[in-house]
Amino acid sequence: MGKRQIRRRLGRLWRIWTVSKIEVEPSFKGWWLTGNFNLTSNFTLFLDEGAVILGSQDPKEWPIIEPLPSYGRGRERQGGRHISLIHGNTIRNVVITGQNGTIDGQGNMWWDLWWNRTLKHTRGHLVELISSHNILISSLTFRNSPFWTIHPVYCSNVLVKNMTILAPLTAPNTDGVDPDSSVNVCIEDCYIESGDDLVAIKSGWDQYGINMARPSSNIIVRRVSGTTPTCSGIGIGSEMSGGISNVLVEDLHIRDSAAGVRIKTDKGRGGYIANVTIKNIKMERVRIPLRVSRGANDHPDKGWDPKALPKVKGIVITNVVSLDTRKAPLFEGIEGSPVEDICMKNISIFGLSPSMKWNCEFVSGSSYGVFPNPCDQLQRNGSTSWCS
Repeated sequence: MGKRQIRRRLGRLWRIWTVSKIEVEPSFKGWWLTGNFNLTSNFTLFLDEGAVILGSQDPKEWPIIEPLPSYGRGRERQGGRHISLIHGNTIRNVVITGQNGTIDGQGNMWWDLWWNRTLKHTRGHLVELISSHNILISSLTFRNSPFWTIHPVYCSNVLVKNMTILAPLTAPNTDGVDPDSSVNVCIEDCYIESGDDLVAIKSGWDQYGINMARPSSNIIVRRVSGTTPTCSGIGIGSEMSGGISNVLVEDLHIRDSAAGVRIKTDKGRGGYIANVTIKNIKMERVRIPLRVSRGANDHPDKGWDPKALPKVKGIVITNVVSLDTRKAPLFEGIEGSPVEDICMKNISIFGLSPSMKWNCEFVSGSSYGVFPNPCDQLQRNGSTSWCS
C-alpha cells in the first residue's frame, strides 16, 4: 500500500466517531484514585481540565493476566503480567479524550521494584487495548506509566492525537506509544518525554511473534517532538518478528536524546522490516542521529532459533538535519541477512569531528546530498538507482 493510500485510510478515522453513538463517562475536576478498570465498546472516557485519574500503588489492584501470545511470556519476567490501568479487549468505537485532563500511573513504586530487582511479574501499561477496532486517544496528559504508556496490540484503526506523555527521564521502559502487531495506526501532534523510545513500532518477540505472524503495517508517525536520554525518538523493533511494513515517519523534532531514528533487530527475530519512509526530521544534541543496529541480545526463552534472521529492506531517509551531533551514524546488518536498499537524500549532520566516520557493516544502498559523506556501502549510486 502506498503512502497516499495510508493517509486516506487513516484520515477517515476522524469520521468514525461523528457517526457512532458512543456512551460518554465524564470525569470532573478532582483526584480520582483507582485500580485497573476495563473499557467497553461504544464508550467515551472524557476528562475535564483539572480531572486527574491516579493509578493505585497497590499491586493487587493491577491483577495478573496471561501473556500476549506473540510474546509467549511477560516482557520482563516469565509467566503472566500485570494488567494495564486502563484496559480493553475485543472492543470497538472507543474514545479516551478530554480537555487536557490527566491520567497518572504513579509509576514510582513499579520503577523501584525494577531497579531493586524485586519485580515478580512484568509491569502493567497505562493504557493497553487488545484486538480492538476504531480507537481514538486525544487531548490529554498521560504521566508516570509503570511500563509502556500506550500499547495497542492486535488492533486496527487507531488514532493517537494531541497527547502530552511524560515520565522522568530515568524511569525505565516508559515508552510513549508502542503500536504492536497493529494496522492503520496514526500518531500525530504529540509531545513526549520518557525514559525509553518516544514511539516504538513492534510486532512480537522471536519464535512467538514468528508463529503468530501478526504484522504492524500502515503506520504514520508525524509532528511528534520530545526527548529521551537513553533511547530513540522513533524506534522500529527490536520486537519485530511478525513483520513491520508501510511506515511513514515525518516532521519530527528530537532533542537531547541517545538516538534520533533507530531500527533494531537481532538473530532469532525473523520477520521483516520493509517500505519505511523517514523524512523531515530535525535533531538537536542527539548522540547518534541515525542508527540501524543488531544485537538486542534478549530472547523470551531457550526456544529461540538463531537461524531465524530478520530481513530489512527498502528504507528511505530524506531531509534530515542534526545539530551538535555526538557520534556518526551507525548502520549494521546481520551477516547472512544484510540491510538492503537504503536510500538517503538531503541529510546534514553537523558537529562531528573530521575523524568521526560512519560505521557500516552488512548494508547496501545509495545516497545523494549527504554530509558528511557516508560509508562506501551507502554510496552505490548507479545511474538507474531507484533512489535517484
